[in-house]
Amino acid sequence: MLLIENANILSPAPLGLGTLVVVGERIAAVHPAGAAGELRQHMERLGPEVTVLDAQGAKVLPGVIDRHVHFNGAGGEGGPRFRTPPLQLSSFVRAGVTSAVGLTGTDGTCRGLRDLLMKARGLEEEGLSTWILTGSYAVPSPTLTGGVMDDLCLIDKVIGLKIALSDHRSSHPTVEELRRAVSDARVGGMLAGKAGTVCVHMGSEPSAFDPLLAAIEGTDVPLAQFAPTHVSRSEALLERAVEYGLRGGNLDITAAPGERPVFGLPTRRAVKRLLAGGVAAERITLSSDGNGSMPRFDAGGKLVGMGIGPIDSVLACVLELMEDPEVGPEKAVGMATSHVADQLCLPRKGRLKEGCDADILVLDGNDALRHVVARGRVMMRDGGVLARGTFETQE
Repeated sequence: MLLIENANILSPAPLGLGTLVVVGERIAAVHPAGAAGELRQHMERLGPEVTVLDAQGAKVLPGVIDRHVHFNGAGGEGGPRFRTPPLQLSSFVRAGVTSAVGLTGTDGTCRGLRDLLMKARGLEEEGLSTWILTGSYAVPSPTLTGGVMDDLCLIDKVIGLKIALSDHRSSHPTVEELRRAVSDARVGGMLAGKAGTVCVHMGSEPSAFDPLLAAIEGTDVPLAQFAPTHVSRSEALLERAVEYGLRGGNLDITAAPGERPVFGLPTRRAVKRLLAGGVAAERITLSSDGNGSMPRFDAGGKLVGMGIGPIDSVLACVLELMEDPEVGPEKAVGMATSHVADQLCLPRKGRLKEGCDADILVLDGNDALRHVVARGRVMMRDGGVLARGTFETQE
């Protein structure tokens, strides 16, 4: 049993000072300020198994749901030595990520879905909440069972499909191929009680969102079945994203804190542009592209440099956006928590309320990460990582 008291709760809606009561893996109650003392005495009478974390009035928010992270490694555009290694549990803890959706990238040949699935299961056993997307950049998509619909129906961890469009590394599918892919994902999701979301890696080709719009033209498939990501790759793509969002489409921004980010445009500028353009805040999410390779190509398509996506970028951007008066805490936190949970149909994730999974971040007075709780387990305490992967060195 866990008690987090003196918490300035962002659910993500601001609830003021209060106390979170965690029993097992779930939040059992959220009590307003004033009830903490009596509640604590009652819980301490239950025995020494009660753990108390004092937030000291600092912000407490749901754990980050990273919907786009290459936790089993990615890359390879520059050859074998550019393959990024798998992530370990402590990397997620330090980044405040308590839930993660794994996926493949450019390499859907040597980076297999079977390995990705087993990595997801391993991280889940270590304390993280995990899911995966079937497919890769290519359409038709590689799958685990021979079909997108079958993967969604038969494999618990599969909640959607990954493809790439408007990118020189994509397979440039026909409209009919794309329409079949999104239809299979939608029906598979319906049958399995899952989102069936199609995550679309967006490149910088001029076609931008046109293939998505063409695929659903004349159908009843909602535009929100797609989840285009990397939409802040460039100014041109971001402007097209405003138009797309106004049509009811969801938009995922690759988190890029600061004014000189490692990828694309600064996230603060991208979010403010979408909001100013009239895109509903709940349509906007943030993800890290963590552990993915970030190749740089010249005008002729030649690889000239390589970076790697930092997994801690989402929380860093949330903290930036919280302080921006044009965004504010509720929207900022929601873009990494409740908005993601709603779009991915994860009803117990993304909020600090009774019955939800106890995925909780406690900041300190300077908004640095102090405590991390994932499914009721304290993974970080006072800035020190307590939970590590099976083969990680203990500090």
